Amino acid sequence: MVKKVLEVKNLEVVYETRDGVVHALNDINLTLGEGQALGLVGETGAGKTTLAKSIMRLIPAPPGNIRRGEILYNGENLLAFSKERMQSVRGKEISLIFQDTMTSLNPVMTVGDQIAEAVSAHNGVSKSEAMQKAQEMLELVGIQPERYGDYPHQFSGGMKQRVVIAIALSCNPKVLIADEPTTALDVTIQAQVLEMLQALRQKFDTTLLLITHDLGVVAQNCQYVAVIYAGEIVEYGPVNWVFKHMQHPYTIGLFSSIPDLNKDVHRLTPVEGLMPDPMDLPTGCKFSTRCRYAQDICRQQHPEMGEVSDGHLVRCFICQGLIPKEGNDG
Repeated sequence: MVKKVLEVKNLEVVYETRDGVVHALNDINLTLGEGQALGLVGETGAGKTTLAKSIMRLIPAPPGNIRRGEILYNGENLLAFSKERMQSVRGKEISLIFQDTMTSLNPVMTVGDQIAEAVSAHNGVSKSEAMQKAQEMLELVGIQPERYGDYPHQFSGGMKQRVVIAIALSCNPKVLIADEPTTALDVTIQAQVLEMLQALRQKFDTTLLLITHDLGVVAQNCQYVAVIYAGEIVEYGPVNWVFKHMQHPYTIGLFSSIPDLNKDVHRLTPVEGLMPDPMDLPTGCKFSTRCRYAQDICRQQHPEMGEVSDGHLVRCFICQGLIPKEGNDG
């Protein structure tokens, strides 16, 4: 049986602003097993980055507020950790690759020193040992150790991403959270970075939470997938099964908006409408305002996650067979 490394239970996160309360995450539940890779997919604004920052305890407070829930790392609740203890976990046990490499690296420090700084902060080694480890990490991610003394502006976007990955993996973390690690990279460099990330993850037996909006990236790099919409998980299960037997109308909509080389179509089918305002979420199913199958119960009652097959969970009354599939086809 696979050991549970990271568990998110009933997590609710809000941002309290002058204009109102933004409900960013609503009752999120996720489990990551040792050495497994889970892909988290969804539209911009669905809550993916908020989840990553919540796990790392980086939600700015105020305005952010984790109202309830638990984030268990090896059975211990990270939300109950002191600031000092969380600092010892952050970067050493759990690392985060931020979305934007331009703001992730310090422009006035050499890339080597930035890697060495992470090593020194968590491993308590000498300066020379930290420098040696930094050079090894540079080589591991495909950068010549001689470039230790170069600054971020001397690197391309893809090379900067490699540096960020080197920093994240420098202390051999048990859990790696990658928040859209290939954003703004061209397709060729994206493939190289993902291939390298996969190889390093297997080398260090690291558990991966890969946050992306690219379903193809999830298919190639993850064993499990969770689809998030309006701050809650709507579908979860093994990648191979979910992608072949998708159930939730939102997941089906995401796939319908992707070109299929095996089909001759004139137009793609986008998901109609917009994601609901997080300050004014629908009473029932969050997707009911965009779902062509929505019925009165969908607009009035909130569906829970239900198992439709072994390990395949869906948040939908229709998919769970609780109501017939008779909706508005307009």
